[in-house]
Amino acid sequence: MLSNIGVPGLIIILVVALIVFGPNKLPEVGRAFGKTIREFKKATDGISDAVKEDIKEVKSDNLK
Repeated sequence: MLSNIGVPGLIIILVVALIVFGPNKLPEVGRAFGKTIREFKKATDGISDAVKEDIKEVKSDNLK
């Protein structure tokens, strides 16, 4: 989905963000977006680890 945006699309998005948020608020918005992405990634990694652990338990139970 995002791989088809390209450089012109990113420039347009940046210009729209500058108009909407202004140059003073843009760094704050970027930091908040980065924190949100990090938290989402951390949560999905935790879920992924739990699923992998459950699969290992099921496999070990089947071998007994």
